[in-house]
Amino acid sequence: MKSVFVVAVSVGVLVSGGAAADNRVVNMLRMLDPAARLEQVCDMAAMAQIKKEVREYKPDRAMAAALAEPKVGDNSLEARGAAFRSGGKWFQLSYVCRTTPDRMQVTSFEYKIGAAIPEDKWDSYGLSR
Repeated sequence: MKSVFVVAVSVGVLVSGGAAADNRVVNMLRMLDPAARLEQVCDMAAMAQIKKEVREYKPDRAMAAALAEPKVGDNSLEARGAAFRSGGKWFQLSYVCRTTPDRMQVTSFEYKIGAAIPEDKWDSYGLSR
C-alpha cells in the first residue's frame, strides 16, 4: 500500500484546466455548506495526489463515504472507507485530510491505496460504472 504525507495543498493546485476552470471550481466550492465543501476538497486532494504520485492510476472520481461513513472533525476528514475510480475500476482508499478553517485548502493529507473493489459489489456501494 502507498502512504503519503503532503503539506499545504491548495485548491488551485488540485484543479486543472486553466485559470477560468479553477475559478469556477473555487466559486462552486464556496457555495457548498462547510461539510460538503470539506468532503469535496478532500476527495479532490485524493485524486490529485494519487495521480501525481502513483503513475499507474489516473483517478477521475473519489468518494469519501463509498464503503463506510467518514469521521468528520472541525477541519478534518478521516475516510477509512473511501474509494477512487481509475481506468474504469474502483479501488479501496483510506485517507486523513486536514484543511484550513474555511475548508478551501488542504494542510495535510495521508492516504493508503487498497485492493480493487470487485465489480459485483459496485452497486451495493453506489459506485458508478
